[in-house]
Amino acid sequence: MCSWSWAEIVLAVIVVIAVIRCFGKMILCHLGMEDVRMLADSRTPWEVDELTDNSITFSQKIDVVNEGKQCATIMDALLRPQLPYEQYDGVELKGHVELTTAPREDDYFEAYIVQAKGYKGGLDKATLKAQIKLTARHGMNIKEALAKLPDFNYLLIWLETGRRVAHYRQVRVPVLAQDIAKLAGVELVQD
Repeated sequence: MCSWSWAEIVLAVIVVIAVIRCFGKMILCHLGMEDVRMLADSRTPWEVDELTDNSITFSQKIDVVNEGKQCATIMDALLRPQLPYEQYDGVELKGHVELTTAPREDDYFEAYIVQAKGYKGGLDKATLKAQIKLTARHGMNIKEALAKLPDFNYLLIWLETGRRVAHYRQVRVPVLAQDIAKLAGVELVQD
């Protein structure tokens, strides 16, 4: 008959749990994790989607790849322009992001599974359309507002999951005022 004390039993259980957790982590390390990347450095040039007297809507495409060993799901994505009124209040900015294969007008991002690197002999990718709408404020038309527009950034934020618990990631993308002014046929004014 075994004569273990309660302290020895508790210690043995703790050791067994620690060994199982360590072994589980080693297996997951071997199997790999997802690693979603937005290829912001290889994005397309800006294109005008709509130009009115009061606003301009422009977009670019960004590829998404999964460089990990396991598939990942992009559950949500959003685009957040960063141009506070303290820097420039001549335009109101709104951002929108969608899959090019599933365009939507309701600001709902349709979830997408990005297969792992090497899946079916190649790297699966998705293409996102990042869209920004600038609306003139303070009684200006869009050309007057764009003439004084400074450079700004946008954050592309996405919620991904795979073997890891769902988590947010982001990439910052610059928007050059000269590029947007050129799209609208406007010359920038130097202050």
